[in-house]
Amino acid sequence: MIEAVKHVEWDAGSYLSGMTKWYGAEGLKIGQACLDGREKGAAMSGRMPGFELALEKARAVLTHTDIACDSIKARLPNLPCYLLPLPFEVGPPPPLRRVSQGPLRLLQFGWIGPNRRLEQVLEALAKMPEGFDFRLDVMGEIWNTGLIHEKLSDLGLNERVHLHGFVPESVLENALRQAHLVLNLRHPSMGEASGSQLRIWNSGAASVVTREGWYAGLPDDVVYSVDLEREREQLHELFRSFAADYSFGRNVAAAGRTYFETHHAPRPYAQGIIKLVEDTVSRAPHLLALRSKTELESNRSLTMMQLERFKNLT
Repeated sequence: MIEAVKHVEWDAGSYLSGMTKWYGAEGLKIGQACLDGREKGAAMSGRMPGFELALEKARAVLTHTDIACDSIKARLPNLPCYLLPLPFEVGPPPPLRRVSQGPLRLLQFGWIGPNRRLEQVLEALAKMPEGFDFRLDVMGEIWNTGLIHEKLSDLGLNERVHLHGFVPESVLENALRQAHLVLNLRHPSMGEASGSQLRIWNSGAASVVTREGWYAGLPDDVVYSVDLEREREQLHELFRSFAADYSFGRNVAAAGRTYFETHHAPRPYAQGIIKLVEDTVSRAPHLLALRSKTELESNRSLTMMQLERFKNLT
């Protein structure tokens, strides 16, 4: 929402009015602080996500995670909310085997902010036994490249970790098809469905995720999961298993590809959207009346609160 205001896609007055309506006096205060640059939108998104403002005129909403759908139903019970798995184009069959000699190929990619756990991964790798032979490729934009370069020097990992920045699609696809293990850790989770994870499954690679948010609901056999409280210990166990047998992740990678093909192909997603539109059109008159009544009651309540505050001031 803050970005929309900054890019003149949303009126600042409407934004503040909406923050007041949905989050009260604190919402107004935080909203103004975000507009002034004294607060970061990402820092308050967990407490005040602001989706209510964006959905006020919606007749239906499509989500990709149980968490998002449940949140919307709790806050906007009269708004029909649909849940469909995030789609991704199914590519050609991945290679059956990865290289079985040379360094263990590790990969991390995407927009890499602090929640992607790159610092923690580097610390875990630095604590592996001296004979652990690996190469970590990091492809994508890092929130603070200087910090990571400094950490690599401090940990003695400059020769083993390679920072590429954003790379062409073909380069990333090739790296995914060579990787023995892809690191897709996230804490805190933003509640998102992971397009990165769909790309990993599509490539037939094994991956490790944090057991949190959308990732916590994945079947046990399609990814390796670590718990935040035991992150380093569990990563070490996983690294040792891969180092002992480069084909260790083959079954998880194959199960992930099958799960991806079954749940995330574009055709059923498109069919789901068609049904969503048909349902929304057929229910439009009833939903419009119901939401109008709710909005009228909400506005009346807000007006009474404002009158009461005015009385107290005078």
